[in-house]
Amino acid sequence: MSSLEASKQSTFTTTGLVVGYALCSSLLAIINKYAITKFAYPALLTALQYLTSALGVWVLAKLGFLCHDAFTLQTAKKFLPAAFVFYLAIFTNTNLLKHANVDTFIVFRSLTPLLVAIADTAFRKQPCPSRLTFLSLFIILGGAVGYVLTDSGFTLTAYSWAFAYLVTITTEMVYIKHIVTNLGLNTWGFVLYNNLLSLMMAPFFWFITGEYSEIFSEMQSRTDDWFQFDAFVAVSASCVFGLLISFFGFAARRAISATAFTVTGVVNKFLTVAINVMIWDKHANMAGLVCLISTLVGGVLYQQSVTKSVNVPVTVNKPIGSDDEDEKQLLVEEKRDSTV
Repeated sequence: MSSLEASKQSTFTTTGLVVGYALCSSLLAIINKYAITKFAYPALLTALQYLTSALGVWVLAKLGFLCHDAFTLQTAKKFLPAAFVFYLAIFTNTNLLKHANVDTFIVFRSLTPLLVAIADTAFRKQPCPSRLTFLSLFIILGGAVGYVLTDSGFTLTAYSWAFAYLVTITTEMVYIKHIVTNLGLNTWGFVLYNNLLSLMMAPFFWFITGEYSEIFSEMQSRTDDWFQFDAFVAVSASCVFGLLISFFGFAARRAISATAFTVTGVVNKFLTVAINVMIWDKHANMAGLVCLISTLVGGVLYQQSVTKSVNVPVTVNKPIGSDDEDEKQLLVEEKRDSTV
């Protein structure tokens, strides 16, 4: 295979992974909101998602459809901090969806590219984004601030979970990227370790949140009619999409930078917003939607700035100057990732 054909194949593979992640991420927010509406137990819902993903990887491996790294205690110890941060991000996300609408989740999710870009530069020693990139990220910030100021459904509980989610998802984005590029597991190995370790943490959160007592009380009050078909369908769909996004999420992290990965999650939310507005009334007012759209536009502008730098041909004689910070970042990450 020629270098040109290999390059095209790599591009198609990366594009497929990013598109797969974008579709799963777009639909999962709606599905999770519906699931938590029908099944109001965030810790148990996330545990069922982890169980489905871990069990799915194990079964598919036994059937010969995939190959994952063996589970070892030594690797699990190294991965445990990342799994803990991941669990907190999903846990705060689910509680945010329980207390707020999907639009609020999207706005706070949209803030992560700016924070991840700063964290990448400060903690992972990545080159600073260009001025154009920072401009697009601050457009996202402006839209988010505008949304908060116009949110008629503002509650202290909802925004407390929102800020907790923002902190944990930003930490998770940067730290998981570090683990992905240094631990050396294959994609399904990461999915298995992440979900199995998260599943082991679930009982601890059931007790500290008191959710276990709510579940027992609900089961006792519905001795003859505890099974609800609509809740079963919603939870099942949430679990299946949780498995899909586990694979596409980790695979996309390996293929692109942490900041580009977070922006992909922002841009695909256009579809989420459209579906959310069409299917029910659990969305922001018109002013809030305008601010929400502006945050997504900022995400598109950022993507354009990255795409422009990627399309610039690089030759041996061309130095990387101060105006090519994004190009330099891509070259540094490509060199580092090729050694994994």
